[in-house]
Amino acid sequence: MAEHARGTMLVWLLVVVALGAFAPRVEAELSGAGWQADGSESVAARDLAQQHFGGNASSAIQVVVHATDGQPVTQGAGKQVLAEATRMLEADSRIAEVVQPQPGATLSRDGSTAILLAGAGADTNEMVRAATDLKGPLEDLSARGIQVNPTGASLLWSDFNEANLSAMLKSEMFSWPVTLAILVLAFGALVAAGLPLLLTLSGLVASAGSLVLINHLVPVSIWAMNFAMMFALALGIDYALFLVVRFRAARMGDHDSPRQAIAETMDTAGKAVLLSGATVLISLSAVMLVPSPSFRSMAGGIMLSVVFVLAATLTLLPLVLFRLDERINKLSLPWVHTGEHASPKFKAWGERLWRRPVAFGLASLVVLLALAAPVLGLKTAMPSIKVLPEDASARVGYDLVQQGFGDGAPGTLTIVTDKADAAAASEVLSGDPGVAGALPPAPAADGTDHVLIQAVPTVDPSDPTLGDTVDRLRADLPPSAVVGGAAVENLDLKSQLDASTPLVIGVILTLGFLLLLVALRAPLIALLGTLASLLSTAAAFGVARLVFQEGWGAGFLGFESQGFLDAWAPVFFFAMIFAIAMDYTVFLLASAKEHYEHTGDPRDAMVGSLAHSGRVIFAAGAVMVAVFFTFALSGPLPPKEMGIVLGTAVLLDAFLVRLILLPVLLRLTGKAAWWVPGWLARLLPDIRFSHS
Repeated sequence: MAEHARGTMLVWLLVVVALGAFAPRVEAELSGAGWQADGSESVAARDLAQQHFGGNASSAIQVVVHATDGQPVTQGAGKQVLAEATRMLEADSRIAEVVQPQPGATLSRDGSTAILLAGAGADTNEMVRAATDLKGPLEDLSARGIQVNPTGASLLWSDFNEANLSAMLKSEMFSWPVTLAILVLAFGALVAAGLPLLLTLSGLVASAGSLVLINHLVPVSIWAMNFAMMFALALGIDYALFLVVRFRAARMGDHDSPRQAIAETMDTAGKAVLLSGATVLISLSAVMLVPSPSFRSMAGGIMLSVVFVLAATLTLLPLVLFRLDERINKLSLPWVHTGEHASPKFKAWGERLWRRPVAFGLASLVVLLALAAPVLGLKTAMPSIKVLPEDASARVGYDLVQQGFGDGAPGTLTIVTDKADAAAASEVLSGDPGVAGALPPAPAADGTDHVLIQAVPTVDPSDPTLGDTVDRLRADLPPSAVVGGAAVENLDLKSQLDASTPLVIGVILTLGFLLLLVALRAPLIALLGTLASLLSTAAAFGVARLVFQEGWGAGFLGFESQGFLDAWAPVFFFAMIFAIAMDYTVFLLASAKEHYEHTGDPRDAMVGSLAHSGRVIFAAGAVMVAVFFTFALSGPLPPKEMGIVLGTAVLLDAFLVRLILLPVLLRLTGKAAWWVPGWLARLLPDIRFSHS
C-alpha cells in the first residue's frame, strides 16, 4: 500500500464516488417484504390466489373505511369516500382487482366499517412500495365522520420500514458522538480517533450503493441495510482500532520508520483482522441455509458491508497511516505521548489472573451461567402487530377490522382447492372449532378448476393456538387444498426457522472452530475459545428472555412486550453474536500466540496478550456496546431486540469472557493450550503472528 499509494487512493476514490452515487437511493429502492419460507404451502396458496383470483392474496391491500358517527358507511360521505378510494386504487397498475365491500364478509353487521380489497397485481416487494405510495393519499380521504386506514401485510411492512428508518437515523445521531468520545479517550488524540469512523463510513457508503445495484438483480430486504449499518459500524471501528493502536505503538514505542511500522502492523494486527473478518463472514454465511429471501438478503447485505469495511481496513487504512505518520497524534490529550503498545494496567490485571485463576474464573463462569439459565424457558413467535407504533395506519386499521369483524379477521385464512373438493373443504371448515366462519367457495376469475375459500379463525393472528388450527386443517382438508394467508405465512416461516436453527448453529460452531484451529494451530485452545463464545451467546439470549418475553424494563425502553422473542432472532442473532465473540477471540489469542512464538512461555503468552490487546478489546467492546445500546433506545421492537441482545452479548463477551475467562483457561492449560499433534501440524498451514 505504501509503494502504490496513488493507485490505491485512486481506486478507493472511484469506488466510493461511483457506488456512493447510488447510496442515497437505498431506502427507496430496498423493500421490507420477503418474510416467507420458500417452497411452503402458504407461499403456494398466495401464488395461486394472486394468479387466479384477482390478486386476493396475503399481499393485497385492505382499505378500512370506518364511520365514526355510527352511520352506515356505504351511504352519504362514506359512499363518496369508497368511490374515490376505488378510483385511486384502480389507477395504480400494481393493483389487480378492486373488490367492493360485501355484506357478511367485508361489511360489518352494524354497517359502520367496510373493507375495500385491492388485489395484488405485483410481487410482494412491489406491493410494499405500492402501499407506501398509496397510504398517504388514501388516509387523506378521511372526512368528517369518516376514517380511512389502509392495512394488511404490505402496509405492515411499509409502516414498519418508515418507523424503522426514523429510529435508525435518530440512533445514528446519538451513536456517532458517543463513539467518537470513547475513541478519543481510547486513543488520546482526535485525529487517531476519527480515522476508524471515516474508514468505516467509506465502507458503509460503498456497501449501500452496492445493495441498490444488487437489488436490480435479486430483491434485497431493507433490513439488510439497517442491520449492516449497525453491525459494520461497530465491527469496522474494532478493526481500525486494532491496527491504529499497533501502528502507534510501533512508531511511538519502538521508534520504527513509517515503512517498518506499517509492515509490522499488517504482519501482526493486519493478519488478525483478516482472520477475524473471515470468521465473521463464515458465521453469517451459515444464515444462507435458511430458505427465506429476507434472511438470505439480510445476511448477504451484512456480509457485503463487512467485505467493504474489511477491504478498507486492510488497504486504505495502512496507506492513510503511512501518509499521516506522527501527525496521527494531532490534537492529542496530555497522556498520548506515553502510549506504548503494552498497557501497564492490563499487564497488572493479567498477573492478578495468573496468581488467582480459579477464583476469577469461577466468578465469571457463575455470572455467565446464571444469565444463561433463563434461556431454557425462551419462547419464540413471529412478530405481532405490536411491533408497529400505535398510530401507524396498519395498526389502526387492524384494530378496526377486529372491532368490526372479530378477533381473527385480520388473519383470514386463504384456502385454494380444486372445484371438485369445494364441498368437502367447506364441510371441514364449518366443523372446525378454530374457525369462526367461512365464505362460500369463490370460482377462479380466469375459469380454471380452482376455488377460493376465505375462513376467519376464532383467535388473533399472533395467538399460538392458531398454529394448532392450521395443522388440523391441513390434516383434514382434501389433498388438493392448500392453506395460506399472511398469518399462516408467518407460521410456516417459524416452522422453517425452528427446523433450520440447529443446522445453522452446528455449521457456525464447526466452521468457527476449524478457522481458529487453522489460525492458531492449537486444537485445545481453539475448542475452548469456541465454547467460551457459545457461553456468552447463551447468556445474551437469557437476558433477552427476561427483557422481551417477561417484559423487564419495557417501560424504560419504550416497547410493549409480546410475551415472546421474535422467531427470527435465535438463528440470526446467534450468527451475529458468535461472529463478534470470535472477533475478540482472534484478537486475544492472536496476541497470545505471538508472545508464545517469541518465548515459548505460557505465562508470557497469557499476561502479554492482555497487556498488548486488553486495552484494545476494552475500548472496542465499549464502542460496540455504545453503538448497539443507542440503537435499542428508539424505534420499533425488532431493532430494540437487536440492540439489547447484541449489546448484552458484547458486554459479557468482551469483559467477562475475553478479559477473564479465556485468559484463565490459558493459565490453567499452560503449554497444553498450544500443543498440536505432529500429524495435524503437517496438515495445517504454517500461520505465524510474530513479526521479525
